[in-house]
Amino acid sequence: MPAGFSGLDFYYILPELVLTGGALLVLLLSVIVPRRDSVLLGITLATLAATAAALSSFVGVDATASRGLLAIDGFAIFFKVIALLSAALTVLMSAPYLRVEGVRAGEYYFLILCATLGMMFMASGLDLITLFIGLETMAIAFYVLAGFLKSNPRSNEAAVKYFLLGAFSLGILLYGMSLLYGATGTTKLEGIAAALSGQDVGVVLVLAVVLVGAGMGFKIAAVPFHMWAPDVYEGAPTPVTAFLSVGSKAASFAMLLRIFFEGLPALAAEWKMLFWVLAVVTMTVGNIAALTQSNLKRMLAYSSIAHAGYLLIGVVVGTARGVEAMLVYLGVYLFMQLGAFAIVTVMRRSDVIGDELKDLNGLSKRSPIAAFAMLFFMLSLGGIPPTAGFMGKMWLFGAAVDGGAIWLAVLAVANSAVSLYYYLRVVVFMWVNEDEPAGSPITIGPAMAVTLGVALLGTIILGVYPQALFEYAEAAARTLGGVSPSVALQ
Repeated sequence: MPAGFSGLDFYYILPELVLTGGALLVLLLSVIVPRRDSVLLGITLATLAATAAALSSFVGVDATASRGLLAIDGFAIFFKVIALLSAALTVLMSAPYLRVEGVRAGEYYFLILCATLGMMFMASGLDLITLFIGLETMAIAFYVLAGFLKSNPRSNEAAVKYFLLGAFSLGILLYGMSLLYGATGTTKLEGIAAALSGQDVGVVLVLAVVLVGAGMGFKIAAVPFHMWAPDVYEGAPTPVTAFLSVGSKAASFAMLLRIFFEGLPALAAEWKMLFWVLAVVTMTVGNIAALTQSNLKRMLAYSSIAHAGYLLIGVVVGTARGVEAMLVYLGVYLFMQLGAFAIVTVMRRSDVIGDELKDLNGLSKRSPIAAFAMLFFMLSLGGIPPTAGFMGKMWLFGAAVDGGAIWLAVLAVANSAVSLYYYLRVVVFMWVNEDEPAGSPITIGPAMAVTLGVALLGTIILGVYPQALFEYAEAAARTLGGVSPSVALQ
């Protein structure tokens, strides 16, 4: 056993070990039984279920593992649950999609599990190096997944753009981390916070904050670091796009919160101003750009950018209520965003790409179930009661008002009103336009039915009874270090 590590350290990373073992098993079986996609699907889902079961044993635990490199707390568990649930729904919606595209499932499921593993380390990391390893594990898997449709030029373009811009942003992030290490002499977040306490803020530290913020801005697709998102979302396989817009975004926000709240509370005045500007610009540009899109995946890409702006409100507020509201919003965002992309996946048939708005013409007649589900997801993304999206936005914007960021809340409400235009455009195409496009009939298989059912139920239930999510998010938020209990960080 490595020096300084005990059996307890390995016990604390049991979920990650289970996930790693399952991923390796899927990769091995993809070689032994390459054409048994149903077997590979079952093992992948079983791996995610076993990981969730292992994770459940740590509910209520507040500890550190691996010599202080990893946190085992409610905050980490919350984001790990989001990662596992989004991965499971992505795998389910991928099964029919992979059959239509005619690609092998083994390597695909392996990469999904690897990306999930990276997300889990990003949620637990208490050290810049640990966070970096988790980030790169996730990013490398997504680089390959974005270009998984090798015969599709758009998929190839998406992978190249994502890789090149991702490498550039990584360099910026690492430069910022190196400045923090140079200024404090440690990579542990706790040590960085202690070293900066009472220290004068100089040019080096301000530059470090800007560079780390820029690097993380790329991962959450915040403006002006968003330029990769529309092309990657459009070109990548649709289930990958769904996973990227939910799982990757949630894990990146977890990492962002860890770094800035636990490592840089002494510089709160500087990074709070930075994220205030990013929040306003991101939600505004995302919503305005989405107004003119004719491609459904590009529209949802710009919508995802706008939602990143909403989520940054919680960072700006800097209170336990603000972080709690962020977690609530991420919880509801998971269901409504994955549900919307599941409908886009349903539209893909052997003779139809199905990602243009015009492909939705007459959907209410061709597939009433899909049209009803998409209607509900669009209303939820727009924040219309009694959907989950309304509760998430109300909680998030209310936290901004409570934290003194009243103008930020006003701008967020205005942006949310603007977003209704392009969300309702989707409804018009489905329910009003009658010129039905040519193509084979739309079918919803068992795996897709489960995906849509879970997403729809989550969107409905959390809109009517969100109390359980509120309580869970509150408990998770209070385990994050550096959070002000009631007042905004100054």
